[in-house]
Amino acid sequence: MRCNSLIAWGALMLSCAAHVLPVPNARAQEGDAIVVLGQSLPLPPGSSAYGSVMIDRDRLTGNAANRIETILADVAGFQQFRRSDSRSANPSAQGATLRALGGNASSRTLVLLDGVPMADPFFGYIPFSALVPDRLSAVRVTRGGGSGAFGAGAVAGTIELASAARDDLADLSASAFYGSRHASEVSGALTQDLGSGFVSLSGRWDRGDGFHTTPKSQRVAATTPAAYAGWSVNLRAVAPLSSDMEVQFRSLFFRDDRTLRFAGADSHSEGQDASIRLMVRGRWQVDALAYVQARNFSNIVISASTYRKSLDQRNTPSTGLGGKIELRPPVGRAHVLRLGIDTRLADGMMAEEAYNANLAANPVTARRRAGGQQITTGLFLEDDWTLGALVLTGGIRADRWTIRRSFFDSRTAAGVVTSNSDFARRSDWQVSGRAGALFRVDQDVALRAAAYTGFRLPTLNELYRPFVVFPITTQANAALLPERLKGVEVGLDINPAADATLGLTLFYNRLNDAIANVTIAPNLRQRRNVSAVIAKGVELTGRARLRDALLLSGSYAYSHSIVRAPGLAFDGFAPAQSPRHAASATLGWQPTTGPSAFATLRYVAKQYEDDLQGDVLPDALTVDAFADLPIGHGLSLVARAENLFDATMVTRNVAGSMDLGTPRTLWIGLRFIH
Repeated sequence: MRCNSLIAWGALMLSCAAHVLPVPNARAQEGDAIVVLGQSLPLPPGSSAYGSVMIDRDRLTGNAANRIETILADVAGFQQFRRSDSRSANPSAQGATLRALGGNASSRTLVLLDGVPMADPFFGYIPFSALVPDRLSAVRVTRGGGSGAFGAGAVAGTIELASAARDDLADLSASAFYGSRHASEVSGALTQDLGSGFVSLSGRWDRGDGFHTTPKSQRVAATTPAAYAGWSVNLRAVAPLSSDMEVQFRSLFFRDDRTLRFAGADSHSEGQDASIRLMVRGRWQVDALAYVQARNFSNIVISASTYRKSLDQRNTPSTGLGGKIELRPPVGRAHVLRLGIDTRLADGMMAEEAYNANLAANPVTARRRAGGQQITTGLFLEDDWTLGALVLTGGIRADRWTIRRSFFDSRTAAGVVTSNSDFARRSDWQVSGRAGALFRVDQDVALRAAAYTGFRLPTLNELYRPFVVFPITTQANAALLPERLKGVEVGLDINPAADATLGLTLFYNRLNDAIANVTIAPNLRQRRNVSAVIAKGVELTGRARLRDALLLSGSYAYSHSIVRAPGLAFDGFAPAQSPRHAASATLGWQPTTGPSAFATLRYVAKQYEDDLQGDVLPDALTVDAFADLPIGHGLSLVARAENLFDATMVTRNVAGSMDLGTPRTLWIGLRFIH
């Protein structure tokens, strides 16, 4: 109801506002400057002190998989808990992290879409399948802690997704693809000027019979390919209210269905999101935002020994509410001051039934309910001070967090209570901050340094929901503490030529009270705080355009990451699912007109399935390819190839029981732009 009310209010507001000013082509004149509607406020000058990486629209629309999580892998060090993409992974395992600060499936990286946190309010995973690349204008990835708006939770970095502006969007676009294993992908977008602003409606539907994630030698009669089907619809509207003020509205609806490993092992996720944003670009700049999210998730676990249902996580509804107000007062040309307040509420519960998979009748043995509510409200202040070639930047946050209304209830099939807990309310203040310096030696060389702290609350999922990846059961832990980050880094940025950039970063991050899945018995783990995860390493990035049409980009990350857990068996081991080396390189041909093509090579080193380093996931080297051949009248023929040489990528290994990642997948289709 709240989501529908916000959508209706936003649509009414925009329809009235769209006729306020006759600004042609969705552009507003501001003196001699041109402000493109639908974008955020400009980045402060000190942002470069934190070593960000940009992914442009050309890359977002020219890639093999057409999935945002695959494109993000261009930034070496980006990872999810598993190596699978959003067609063959369990959605709850799709958290995002950077710098090998892994160990569990929650997002340690803050992911924002037009300033709105996208993590699921209950689980903390990112709904990657709903974030369609061609709806975006750019992606900015910043490693390390954050302290600006919604900075709480950004212990491994921030990924900012910016929706496409009017200049990025054709009036009408559409595409249709057919791929290996009877896969289909259809998308379309209609964008029209609406008075002084614009409105864009887009959608995508895809499905596939899927590939066998189970190696051939381990398949049984119940084994089934990882079939998937999903859709998403996005509505975005932007309207100016005056020459320096605009309102932006966005709504997103999505559904995602997957089957994993065994027949009947079905997962389902869905969401309805809406946000409204007021941007003021005058002397007093303002960024005010409000959003609502309604999400749900369900999942059926099938026994790997009897192939009967062992758990039905049938309903996990959650709600996210939040907003922010950021002010940039005029304090002189040398300073960009930002101050404001933000708040987030996450409310959710899970309802599940356990089954006796050893009996043919497959009876219910337990009914469990758990849930709670989290509120985080933060005040933030950040300033960038330009002193000629030197830019100093610093920020501080003070967050008040509360975990309340938390419970766990378990009953037998007959309704007899076996466990009933109402957990005590918890709350505290957390202060975090960051500081950086950027010194431009000359127009081609810049030095940077930064230090930061941050924190992340455990998700409702980590606190209250156990889960099973047969035969391993992982218990929840209602006593988990927030994770706390301390980090430093230094870097060098070079422009050796007009169209070439190189970047080098050395970093040291320490995540205290890191939450990990800790082995406590055979086939039994529990989420626990460990003393720390320490990650130190080096990151290299580069990009060049040669002879106008030839593009070359690359990224490499070396992360020496270890767990500090004195007295425990895994003290000094690498965190689970954390590779030491990761690299990506793309070679492209992209003239102003005519055919274009890209080839991408990615490498990920070996990593371990578990905290005890008992099961290895071998390294993997894959090659993707993309080609676009214009036919005429806005129509082009597009070919895509994922994992072109069919490399084997192990995504799960529990005592030799394995799952595999995407095999060679070929696509052919048409794209129309008018």
